[in-house]
Parts: sequence; C-alpha cells; structure tokens
Amino acid sequence: MDPELATLAQSASLTLVTLMATDAWERARDGVVALWRQAVPERADAVAAELENTREDLASDPATEDELAAEWQGRIRRLLAGHPEVAVPLRSLLDELAPDAAPAPTAPAVSQHASASGESRIYQAGRDLRVTER
Repeated sequence: MDPELATLAQSASLTLVTLMATDAWERARDGVVALWRQAVPERADAVAAELENTREDLASDPATEDELAAEWQGRIRRLLAGHPEVAVPLRSLLDELAPDAAPAPTAPAVSQHASASGESRIYQAGRDLRVTER
C-alpha cells in the first residue's frame, strides 16, 4: 500500500476516535459513512452500526482509545487500498473536522550518536531499554 494512504488511514482513525467523545461526533460519523456509501454502498449501514458500537465501547472504557483507533485504522486502510479514489474526500473530511479534533500525537525526534573504544559498551534506545548483565 502507498505509504501516503497508510498515513492518511492512521490520521483518519485517530481523528475519528478522538471525535467520538465530542459534539462533532455526528458530523464525523456521517462523513465516514458517506465515504463507505460512495465506495462500498452495501457496507455503509454496517459501518454506521460499527461506529456506534465503537463509540459505546469508548464511553464504557476510555482506556481502549488506542486499540479502537487501531481497529479503525485497519478498516480505513483496507477501504483506501480497495478504493484509492476515496482518499480525496477523506482528506476533505479531515480538513473539515480538523478544528474540532485534538492534534494527533507525534513521536519525538530521536538522534543518537555513540563512540566506543577498548572494551567499552554502549547501550542506546529511542525509548525503553532494559539491560540485564550477569
């Protein structure tokens, strides 16, 4: 899959799940269902029901937000893979919803450089690192 479409799917899923707990939810839901109606009309009603189920899941357990976003990322990615023409209206929808969405989390930039000599050891990580030596 085109990396740009994969990034678009990730952004869309994060925005969608973020908006589930806001006043912009109905507009987001209707926009996503319209995309499915355009590309795969026979799945549009099922997608609407799945969106409502996801919203209920999020309301009952907010800790599942990342998991639910990942599920929708997969669904949107598959939609874009099968129907790349949906990318343009999806971008438009995200632009329309952007003021109501929280900014997508970004990973901090990590730059590392190390030099070792002799019997030195260097351990580097961009995040968690566990070293167990005996």
